Amino acid sequence: MTGFLFAGQGSQYIGMGKGLYEAFGRSKAIFDQADSVLGFSLSRLCFEGPQEELAKTNNAQPAILAVTIAAWEAFKGVPGCKAPVPGDYAAGLSLGEYSALVATEALSFGDAIRLVRRRGELMEQAALARPGAMLSIIGLDLDKVKELCSKTNTEVANINCPGQVVISGGVNEIQEALGLAQGAGAKMAVGLEVSGAFHSSFMLDASLKFAAELNKVKINDPKFGLVSNVTAKPVISAQEIRDNLVKQVASSVLWEPSMRFMLSQGIKEFIEFGPGKVLRGLMRRIDAGAQVINIEKKEDILSLMQGGSKDAA
Repeated sequence: MTGFLFAGQGSQYIGMGKGLYEAFGRSKAIFDQADSVLGFSLSRLCFEGPQEELAKTNNAQPAILAVTIAAWEAFKGVPGCKAPVPGDYAAGLSLGEYSALVATEALSFGDAIRLVRRRGELMEQAALARPGAMLSIIGLDLDKVKELCSKTNTEVANINCPGQVVISGGVNEIQEALGLAQGAGAKMAVGLEVSGAFHSSFMLDASLKFAAELNKVKINDPKFGLVSNVTAKPVISAQEIRDNLVKQVASSVLWEPSMRFMLSQGIKEFIEFGPGKVLRGLMRRIDAGAQVINIEKKEDILSLMQGGSKDAA
């Protein structure tokens, strides 16, 4: 059994996906479709920047989705690739959940790219209306972080791996939380370079508006296992997916519990798709015995074609 993992926001960089686009027709078709659906050259933004435009939430979200699915499509074109079978699971970190939805055929790529573009716009609007910030806390256990949140009126946004929790809240509250985290013995507490307090109640308005966008698209039951960020459990119906995607905008991302569920099903081999190797790094902290390879670049696909992977961890 295999776990298919899909990258989230924050891993974008100029040049991502260009090698896939140039080498594989299946990947090129994804970028071409994204450009057509969005009405501008998302591919050029991925390949050439500028960085400040690529980093904007409403651009970064569809860009990472496109690169990730371009990698997925190239992977599916490898003779003898590990195509999903019953017992396999997919999961994506926040934005990456949309890539997982495309991979499980619960959502078409065209609808997914439209949705994440709109999702990014709504999140940016909510952030402007109610300014906030996010803080990554490393070296404190979850209970201590929750205690810190209760003292500062902040919220747990991401449970990433043991000893790494991200919180969201108002700018002043996050600054207070930073001081308390350092005083409580955190190894590191770092403010994230984001435009708002994502995955918190600050995003409730965006969540409600996004529900209307979701009602415009067709969602199918997933073709193989799909683990939800919101529940850290598999979803089996289109309605569950729809409900969870609305909640996901303003709810905590339960990444570590999601990975522990997949591990509990006997999965020890994972493939991470998309830019960066963030999910591989988190898995090392969750279960050092799990094997993870990353599919991001042309060279990763060529390595698979040659019968091996240079990127196992």
